[in-house]
Amino acid sequence: MKNRCSWVSENSLCIEYHDKEWGAPVFNDQILFEFLILETFQAGLSWSTILNKRAQFRIAFDGFDCQKIAKYTEEKYKLLMQDRGIIRNSLKIRSAITNAHCFMAVQKEYGSFSKFIWAYVLGKPILNTFENALAVPASTVLSKVISKDLKKLGFKFMGPTTVYAYMQAVGLVKDHTTDCFKF
Repeated sequence: MKNRCSWVSENSLCIEYHDKEWGAPVFNDQILFEFLILETFQAGLSWSTILNKRAQFRIAFDGFDCQKIAKYTEEKYKLLMQDRGIIRNSLKIRSAITNAHCFMAVQKEYGSFSKFIWAYVLGKPILNTFENALAVPASTVLSKVISKDLKKLGFKFMGPTTVYAYMQAVGLVKDHTTDCFKF
């Protein structure tokens, strides 16, 4: 049996996510946007809750197409608020729409969101060597800087803890603990 990071549950979706996605560098804007939205919905909840609802999120949010989400009307917002397959939080749903606009503005200014976000780590993941989950921080100086910058650009629900979780998810930082087979 493989030794994994201690946060990984026995849930097959969680195991697959840990083994194949978490911490793997993502440069594709579509996937970067998907994780940005999922991380904002995860705030205050467990990641397994999000993983269990991920397929329905993809359907409800048009495959995480930022151009489509930016055009959501009040009617679409109301439909999302009735969708039991996603997290029905009014502020988070509205933030997804706002963040789609902001994401596209960053793409326009920097050529891609990937170029923008990866510049914070000079294009290479930060490799951490934490021995256990207790040693992994909830936020860092860098996540605070990125959070502040994203907020200046109009992004919502992107506090330092959410930003750090995002950084972990898309591989800006590699936080597999030293006892994990992915380390």
